[in-house]
Amino acid sequence: MRTQVVIIGSGPSGLLLGQLLGKAGIDTVILDRVSNAHILSRVRAGVLEEGTVGLLDKAGVGARMHREGLLHEGFSLAFDGRDHRIDLFDLTGGKRVMVYGQTELTLDLIEQRERDGRVTIYDAGNVALAGFDGPNPYVTYEKDGVTYRIDCDFIAGCDGFHGASRKAVPEGAIKTFERVYPFGWLGILAEVPPVNHELIYANHPRGFALCSMRSPTRSRYYVQCSLDDTVDMWSDDRFWDELRRRLPAHHAEALTTGPSFEKSIAPLRSFVAEPMRFGRLFLVGDAAHIVPPTGAKGLNLAASDVHYLFEGLLQHYQERSNAGIDHYSDTALRRVWKAVRFSWSMTTLLHRFPDTGDFGQKIQEAELDYLTQSRSASTAMAENYIGLPY
Repeated sequence: MRTQVVIIGSGPSGLLLGQLLGKAGIDTVILDRVSNAHILSRVRAGVLEEGTVGLLDKAGVGARMHREGLLHEGFSLAFDGRDHRIDLFDLTGGKRVMVYGQTELTLDLIEQRERDGRVTIYDAGNVALAGFDGPNPYVTYEKDGVTYRIDCDFIAGCDGFHGASRKAVPEGAIKTFERVYPFGWLGILAEVPPVNHELIYANHPRGFALCSMRSPTRSRYYVQCSLDDTVDMWSDDRFWDELRRRLPAHHAEALTTGPSFEKSIAPLRSFVAEPMRFGRLFLVGDAAHIVPPTGAKGLNLAASDVHYLFEGLLQHYQERSNAGIDHYSDTALRRVWKAVRFSWSMTTLLHRFPDTGDFGQKIQEAELDYLTQSRSASTAMAENYIGLPY
């Protein structure tokens, strides 16, 4: 088989890139080592920057998002028993974020790709990349006991942190940067109305908490927990009790509880791999970088990578110019590191660190107090939250 671009990974970044390229007349094949059902079972992010929303519209898959998604014009920072709203709309000249679950976004992209008749190969085993350091890259995989080969012009590695793409890069050609945080997030999904119409980020001496949502009837809540904790240690009752303790009283009293239907613990880390281009192989999204979920940047960073790579490939095929793909890594990484900085700063500001004690808690509260009282400081936070321009 031959195609123009092989995309490894059928998560949101791979599907979005494939949809944009397909609408531009550029042929793609998407490979994934897992099934369609597995991809749609994963619970992930739900806060979309305006740039991400624009890319989904450009790809022709934004209709259901605009019907069912929730536009948010602000969010709350809760600390010292108080609640302070960051007015995104006012501080950024009318910009907002969209709350729309990653699972729903992925479903929209999968269904559109199927309607368009474009090729996606699921359950592809032993995916291997070769030849990307020269003019004739190709990818091999196994399915039903048979080995297949796809020749192509370019390979887009959209297969996540543990995927085959970054592992295929020679060790000396890549440099990684990492910060592992000494805590995790225990998250639940429950069919209960959200405690607030906008997100609440809470700093509390017992630890961080986040109140989010996926719809007017489905809530997503998190509490900071120890990395030694297991899901079995956290009954629903224990979770709801702990969440109430970390929220201001008026939110705790308004909280509607119910049985969870998903519960998991996620470790937090910052990770960046440089560069993001190796000949005719490009790393996209989590294959190149991971951020803590505190700043809602993971999915949005993957989307910005897709934007830069799509524009570069479009120039290559339509204008016979390699300027875009030659600058892909440098351009993408500038935005990546700014988002890494923002996610790190939000994580540092809102979480209880084991080695900082009461002094650290007071410093956090002073910083939060300054941030919420200073329009300039609030504006800087709002600009980063809604997403820096491409």
